[in-house]
Amino acid sequence: MRVLVIGSGGREHALAWAIHRSPGVEKVLIAPGNPGTGAHGVNVTIDPMDFEAIYDLCREEQLRLVAVGPENPLAAGIADFLTARGISVFGPMRAGAQLEASKSTAKDFMARHGIPHARYKVFERQEDAVEYVRSVPGPWVIKADGLAYGKGVTIASDMGEAVDAIGQMLSGKLHGQAGRRIVIEEFLEGIEATAMALCDGNTVFPLPMAKDHKRVFDGDKGPMTGGMGAYSPLPFVTPEMEKAIYRDILHKTFLGLKGDGVDYRGVIYAGLMLTADGPKVLEYNVRFGDPEAQCVLPRLAGDFAGLLLACAEGRLESFVSDKGIEVRDEAAVTVVLASPGYPGGYPKGLPIEGPAGPGDMHSGDVLVFHAGTGLDERGSLVTSGGRVLAVTALMPTLSQARSKAYGAIEQVTFPGVHYRKDIGGIEA
Repeated sequence: MRVLVIGSGGREHALAWAIHRSPGVEKVLIAPGNPGTGAHGVNVTIDPMDFEAIYDLCREEQLRLVAVGPENPLAAGIADFLTARGISVFGPMRAGAQLEASKSTAKDFMARHGIPHARYKVFERQEDAVEYVRSVPGPWVIKADGLAYGKGVTIASDMGEAVDAIGQMLSGKLHGQAGRRIVIEEFLEGIEATAMALCDGNTVFPLPMAKDHKRVFDGDKGPMTGGMGAYSPLPFVTPEMEKAIYRDILHKTFLGLKGDGVDYRGVIYAGLMLTADGPKVLEYNVRFGDPEAQCVLPRLAGDFAGLLLACAEGRLESFVSDKGIEVRDEAAVTVVLASPGYPGGYPKGLPIEGPAGPGDMHSGDVLVFHAGTGLDERGSLVTSGGRVLAVTALMPTLSQARSKAYGAIEQVTFPGVHYRKDIGGIEA
């Protein structure tokens, strides 16, 4: 089987790695990929939004499957475009992708289908939004309605901060068109967690749960980022709670999509708050999380490419029943190495030293996934983004995986490297 992975980040590196290891996979292409993905396939210089060029590549290379990593091509309809031309796609069509592309659409969906969520209001006029926050107690969670690369959320603890965030978003200064409509939610207290499941339009298959750390500094301090690290499994999630999450959120989401006439084939990602009143959905994503993918995919054993193809072709239940994929008992911890200044402005072209080249450290228990890396004119590895590398360790216990990951990080460096020191700490 020949497979194309769309995207260039750490999630796509993890996808390429997992697909490359699958039995029966002859060739993996990544468009456009990064220096790390080249160790597991062939990088192709194609813009993920150039659907015609991607289709031409599918025909030329006789590709069996296209696995879409990032959200933007999905929201723009890449699955619709390729599926209409006979290409199997792992990733939902445009109608399903609206769960992530529009926060207000997602909230209305949850309300309509009885899925536990935070109370919310949608606004397009600044004066209406300001009047609302003055009428309800804070803190206030203010979200850009559209896609903002994981940074479209402001949690305001005082009125001045809330009013400023409202003005910055609705004026377009903060997130451009994505912020021209906003959602204001009640602030939920509890522990955040990520629940992901695969859906083929007919059934839903839950994946191991994970926890992402969104804020840039230890102790969940500082501004929001795309994610500074993740771990799986979650010691604080009981089997009973996991069943409730599947029943009341993941399966209800599947039923809601089906009831709305949406043929959803891909990942259902539910960002959760585990509150005293039970799990509630904070947001949906329509693709693997980043960096959750980097710690969840290493915990899957078996034919991962076959799993994605079965999902795209509507035969997920039979594939899982035949034990084409299983979850390993080991724990995984992923720590993100970020550029100095991230998530604000950051330099590029910083030299990366240590075993971080394509294929380096991809041993049995330590993996290095590239995100924001590039090659300079001499072919040396340098930084090119805010989140540069993700180091994942897979070990029998969470504490062992945590120690292994942080030990491996000491071997990789670049000027001003920043990473959180508390990923994988036990939540209570």
